[in-house]
Parts: sequence; structure tokens; C-alpha cells
Amino acid sequence: MSNLKNKNLNLPIAIISIVIPVVVAVLFVLPKPDIETGFDVRVMPFFHALLNSATAVLLLASLYFIKNGHATAHKWANLTAVVLSVCFLLSYVTYHFLTESTKFGDINHDQVVDAMEIAAAGNIRYLYFFFLLTHIVLAVIIVPLVLFTLLRAFQADNARHRKIARITWPIWFYVAVTGVIVYIMIQPYYG
Repeated sequence: MSNLKNKNLNLPIAIISIVIPVVVAVLFVLPKPDIETGFDVRVMPFFHALLNSATAVLLLASLYFIKNGHATAHKWANLTAVVLSVCFLLSYVTYHFLTESTKFGDINHDQVVDAMEIAAAGNIRYLYFFFLLTHIVLAVIIVPLVLFTLLRAFQADNARHRKIARITWPIWFYVAVTGVIVYIMIQPYYG
């Protein structure tokens, strides 16, 4: 990818990094269409958790590979993690385009979490909302970090690649793992 060597891709990366969270945010306020998908969309959150799990495993493998001098395996683990993350994003956007958000603690699935349901969920709600909030904030931050980290790798700018990867890797890993944790915690409330 030597044609990327001298390209300044800051603007496209900035645009992508802004458009993705805006599109996701808009999906939460748009009315949901009455579309027959041909499959049960309720399986999609489980699929998202699988994608996040696989991404976390690939990131661990990537770290192992680079620490042990296997640069090619490191590259392919990361590229596969990016592909899975893109699949996750497309599926996540589709799911939230088609369905209402599940509310943590909504035992009767009426889209309202009343005082009884809050009491039933107990203090675990605080842990759930901590994971959810940090997951969302860091998921927004990780997009440009991953893109700049990849760009530096494709530009063979190893010093800058390593420097940004030290920031990108733990955040990306945290986002992948907390995606699974959030799914496990909210899964009992899916309708």
C-alpha cells in the first residue's frame, strides 16, 4: 500500500469518525419502520456479542504476535478484527434501525422501567450503566484511533504506529470486552 505513504487522510478519517456516532445517535430517535426482515432480529444482539468476543480474542492474539516478532500474523489479526468491527457496526446500525432499544430492568418489556423494576434490578444497575457509558464513550473514541493506527501501519511509519497502538489497543480491547459484558447484563430484558 505504498500509495498511502504520502497521503494525508486526516480529513476522511475525521469525517468517518463524526458520521458514525451521529448516524448511531439518530437511529435512537427515529421512528422504527414496520419492515418484515424474514428473520428474528432478536438474535442480533447475541451476534454482536459474538463479534465483540471474537474481536477481543483477535486483539489478544495480535498483541501476542507482535510481542513475539510475528508481524505478519499481527497484521492479519488486526485486519480481521477491523473487518469484524465493521460487521458489528453494520449489524448494530441495522438492529437499532429496526427495533426499539431494550431498557435495563424492564422485566415486563413495556419500554418503561418503573420503581418496582428498578428495585428488582438493585445496585447492579449502577455497574451496568458504568459499563454502558464507558463502552459508548470509548466506542466513539476508538474509531479514529483504529483508523489512524491502521494508516500508520500501511504507511510503514512504524514509530508512529507503535506510539498510537499503545493507546488504541487497550481502548479497543476494553470496548470489545465491555460490549460482551453489557450484552450479558441486559440479555435477560430482551423481549
